[in-house]
Amino acid sequence: MSTASTALPAVAVVIVTHDSADALHATLAALLPQLRDGDELTVVDNASRDGTPALARRLAPAATVLETGANLGFAGGCNAGAATSSTPLLLFLNPDARPAPACLDALRAAAGAHPGWGAWQALVTLPGATVVNTSGGVTHFLGLSWAGECDQPVRPEPDREVAFASGAALVVRRAAWELAEGFDPAFFMYAEDVDLSLRLRLAGFGVGVARAAVVEHDYDFDKCAYKWFLLERNRWWTIVGAYPAPLLAAVLLPLLAAEVGVLAVAARGGWLREKLRAQAAVLRSLPWLLRRRGRIQATRLVSAGEFAAALTADLDSPYLPLGPELAPAVALQRRYWALVGRALTRPGRAGGSSRRAG
Repeated sequence: MSTASTALPAVAVVIVTHDSADALHATLAALLPQLRDGDELTVVDNASRDGTPALARRLAPAATVLETGANLGFAGGCNAGAATSSTPLLLFLNPDARPAPACLDALRAAAGAHPGWGAWQALVTLPGATVVNTSGGVTHFLGLSWAGECDQPVRPEPDREVAFASGAALVVRRAAWELAEGFDPAFFMYAEDVDLSLRLRLAGFGVGVARAAVVEHDYDFDKCAYKWFLLERNRWWTIVGAYPAPLLAAVLLPLLAAEVGVLAVAARGGWLREKLRAQAAVLRSLPWLLRRRGRIQATRLVSAGEFAAALTADLDSPYLPLGPELAPAVALQRRYWALVGRALTRPGRAGGSSRRAG
């Protein structure tokens, strides 16, 4: 660890692994020289069978290696790692995400540069650092989310707020993390970063991207059927939990209508069975989901209009190709969203607007 004196806040880095031995060596080699006195490193291993815990102990003797004995998923693993730490900032880093030189200091510096942000991500690139993996997540008002600027050339740009921050290289302030009670472990994996970001926005925190911090990520969009199940189930869990009542009421009919389109896309893509499984899972979970919604909405500080401003009506996700038969429906939902935005922001609309300071 570096002994250079600094006023930048300490960071607890949490890396969740599952059979990650092949990737971990390069990630730790890039990370360890950037750690400072007061920083912490926890590797949470979810029942690896390839010797990952032993490798982590050998490569990073000062790290805490927590073996869960089961696969808790990304969400549960992150929560377990965060519970072992006490620093002002938490950094969740994928085991195949290598921070470029000075990345950690750029992430620390964002804490002071953006005191209203509760969470922020690094600029995540594909290997070689010339092509974007995600420059900040995009979220459609129907709850569909994807990586912003994916496969676009890296360009110098200032920090900015985004709809959600990617869990591949995600910093969360301790106070924001504790208020939100971390990731929801029920999500297991996929969209837990969307859910956390929207819950933080609801509670008055900003969510952004620190462009000077760069992480190279060995990313591959695995289109296995189980992933689609988790994405669709977790999308509905996020919507029902995080959307303020005026917004949820305004988009409920479009959400239900869009299910027909999603079913058509699922049938064409070969994951219809998983989509139907996700619908059934959401219906079965409704009692729990409504209780969860009550807890989340109790933290709300922003108006429905301010919350909705982070969402989009565009559907340009590279991961959800839409057939030409859906073009009229896409145009219609854009017009509808414009009407919803005006209604939610008109003077006198219920709900205050307050931004928390870091």
